[in-house]
Amino acid sequence: MASLIRTHFKLAKNSIKENKTRSFLTCLGIAIGVASIILILSLAGSISGLVKGEVDKIGSDLIVVRPDSTKDTVTGIVEELTSANSFQQSNLSIGDVEAISKLDNTSAVAPIAVSTNTIQSEKNNYPSIPVLGTTPDFIKIEPFSMRFGSFLSDNSEEENTVVLGHTLSLALFNTINSTVGKTITIMGEKFMVVGVLDEINRSINFDNVDFDNAAIINIKSLDKIMGSIQIQQINVKATNTDSLPEISKEIADTLRNQKLGDENYSVAYGEAITHPTSSLLTIISGMLTAVAAISLVVGGIGVMNIMLVSVAERSHEIGVRKAVGASSRSILMQFLFEALILSILGGVFGLLLGYILAFLLSTITPFSPFISWEIILVTFLTTLLIGIVFGIYPALKAAAKDPIDSLKHYR
Repeated sequence: MASLIRTHFKLAKNSIKENKTRSFLTCLGIAIGVASIILILSLAGSISGLVKGEVDKIGSDLIVVRPDSTKDTVTGIVEELTSANSFQQSNLSIGDVEAISKLDNTSAVAPIAVSTNTIQSEKNNYPSIPVLGTTPDFIKIEPFSMRFGSFLSDNSEEENTVVLGHTLSLALFNTINSTVGKTITIMGEKFMVVGVLDEINRSINFDNVDFDNAAIINIKSLDKIMGSIQIQQINVKATNTDSLPEISKEIADTLRNQKLGDENYSVAYGEAITHPTSSLLTIISGMLTAVAAISLVVGGIGVMNIMLVSVAERSHEIGVRKAVGASSRSILMQFLFEALILSILGGVFGLLLGYILAFLLSTITPFSPFISWEIILVTFLTTLLIGIVFGIYPALKAAAKDPIDSLKHYR
């Protein structure tokens, strides 16, 4: 058996060497499809890892309350990640925040209410800026550091103070060094800048807020200038990390009492916090992978086409082999083996190309390549399947050739 495999491999290698350009182009078709899939899965894994890593960095004591985060359909998850929709549909309120804050097992409670508004400074005017309403407890939960100044204080509501993201500060004042003490205008209200966040460079996170481009004010100040607000998320820091399920249940019971039995909300901890961001990434990466798989199918068709040409060109060889005693099964295995080699070579080339592109992309984005043995294994099995599926028909056609008719053909 081993001798037969070596013979098939030698014949396939000689055939590929005789048609180097044709074989290279065939492998390239497979490689492009594989590289596309590798790049998509690598980026999706990297982004998902960023979100999960952020949760791990904050700690195992984090509990997140969201308005009904149990949607699993594409439309539902997209709506859930859209700040405007969340702002309109959320049933969480400031009263809920205050009720959770009174629980014994919570050390910090920070709501997140986001409204998109125009922000004016003395020099610039910027529309569609996320204005985040929260409480001073926010800095106790999120691992942010201040570049200049300080975060919101307990009397930030009365003083109308604001903390700017690093990028927003540059956009509004063309600097971050002398921003503290200056004023900006949000919906006609003046706010004094008391701090500037250090650069975070994480536009994708479980809070669904780009903090580098956000203005952070007291949630009651946001409620005052907006007329009324609804909260998209409440971050809770628990005092006992070993009892998160019990504390989560206590929070859920408190909210149920607040809302007279209405349970249109969810309480999550651990990996569940990354929903719906991780769910959306899974759906998007799955859809993009399906699109990329089309090019892989096209590459497979290219393998079949080349193998059919090879069968036609080598009819005389097939006739000679059958005349000296080669079985149809042996002929079938020879051509199928050749198709598998072309497919696997293309898969290996595509794997390397995909990760090279992922590494190059990581130099201009915060997304480092995600390398997984599962991805490599799936890639190998996929290329193997492509070789079998698209190589079986030419191999069967070669095996079915009549030896007498085949001997009449000459190259």
